[in-house]
Amino acid sequence: MAEKERYLPYLAGTGMALIFGFSFLFTKEALSEIDPFHLLAFRFGIAVILLTIMRIAKVIRVEYKGKAIHKLIAIGLTQPVAYFICEIFGIKLTNSSEAGMMIALIPIVVTILAVIFLKEFPSRIQIIFVGLSVIGAIFIIVMKSSEIGSNIMGILLLLLAVLFGSIFNVLSRKFSTDFRPVEMTYTMMWIGAITFNGIAIIQHLMKGEISNYFVPLMNVKVVIAVLYLGILSSVIAFFLINYTLAKIEASRAAVFANLSSVTSIIAGVLIRNEPFYWYQIVGAVMILSGVWGTNYFGSKRNRKRL
Repeated sequence: MAEKERYLPYLAGTGMALIFGFSFLFTKEALSEIDPFHLLAFRFGIAVILLTIMRIAKVIRVEYKGKAIHKLIAIGLTQPVAYFICEIFGIKLTNSSEAGMMIALIPIVVTILAVIFLKEFPSRIQIIFVGLSVIGAIFIIVMKSSEIGSNIMGILLLLLAVLFGSIFNVLSRKFSTDFRPVEMTYTMMWIGAITFNGIAIIQHLMKGEISNYFVPLMNVKVVIAVLYLGILSSVIAFFLINYTLAKIEASRAAVFANLSSVTSIIAGVLIRNEPFYWYQIVGAVMILSGVWGTNYFGSKRNRKRL
């Protein structure tokens, strides 16, 4: 593997983590103005429009002939459908930094699932660094427990999001030999757009407000959130994560989720003025150290095999 290609998955993972980290902020901001399913409908609607234009312009190539489409459907129902239903309502009941910290638990679940279903066994030192990263996230959550105790439903929903996010990591890795990253991303966006627009339209019909479906787009805060979430968080970030999962083990790729946690904390503190405590600094350092160690020793281990 060329030197450039060796580092591309890690650059992609870092880019994905930064984008997802800020997505909690934009989601929280928009939820004060728009219903959760309505926001998801616009988000994935924009993503589908952009990807379809790119496909027509032949910027991207999507080919499903002779391929097992049911595998892509399984991925799409897990992520974005199940994951985002849990995440967006979890964020609504907590805040952006808490949501990011909970999502940091994905690596531990992915590591377990990857061993069971992918037979990907991390080295002992990788397990130590994955553990360090997760302990950092748990340390923050435990220290903050007195504050988040009243939002138990939000925390439980975020834990379900962690489970579905982990299953997605494993499925994407498992099926990466059958589909290219752009094919996975394209299908995921369509499944999300159809599902969430369907739910949002039914909600508006039940309320007799279908004529107001596009009214939220008159709100600048909603438009900015939809553009960020639809273009960066959906199209670009999901392409990056699918690319990363196609190149490196699921357990190593999942650790980048913890970088999202650090980003979400910083964004929440600097932009939304959410409280920031000493234990969040300690936890963030542990998380970052775990991300570095897991990938450094994983890359070193792979080079020995070549």
